[in-house]
Amino acid sequence: MMLNRDKISGYLILVGVSQFLLFFTVSEILYPNYSVKYNYISDLGVGGTAIIFNTSIVIMGILVIISSLLLRVNYSPLVFLVGLGAALVGIFPENTGFPHLIAALITFLFGGIGAIFTSIRRNYFWTILGLITLASLVLYILKDYGPLGPGGMERIIVYPEIIWGISFGTYLTRQS
Repeated sequence: MMLNRDKISGYLILVGVSQFLLFFTVSEILYPNYSVKYNYISDLGVGGTAIIFNTSIVIMGILVIISSLLLRVNYSPLVFLVGLGAALVGIFPENTGFPHLIAALITFLFGGIGAIFTSIRRNYFWTILGLITLASLVLYILKDYGPLGPGGMERIIVYPEIIWGISFGTYLTRQS
């Protein structure tokens, strides 16, 4: 049985995003005194959890990039940019400064846009996820964290993208 390009792309996204979610959580557990409210996600990319977090996000990025190259649809460039941004977040951890900020912005921005764009005529839940990501990104940039703190607000940007990635990957694996 031959798999089509969309199915392969979906499996790559599923593996990439799922392993990242797993190792993201492992890194939070292993990082001493880590607070999901006060610590940035990227704090996991420096110190004792750096090898776990950075390797995982680079692997996710590479798999999403490969996935985007297999897709023959008009939103492939958005998927590519999400993967590129993710890989660059791991290559340029937070202690590199500006390169890391640009990589994170690429990932956050194009993940939100990608969720919205891929939802057209498919799954309006993805639109909601994308809007949550983009609205939270604006609040985050304005440093309006509310009671969530910077770490909590950053998760309100990232978690909808993770949910979209797993859902979108699953959608692609069901293509005939």
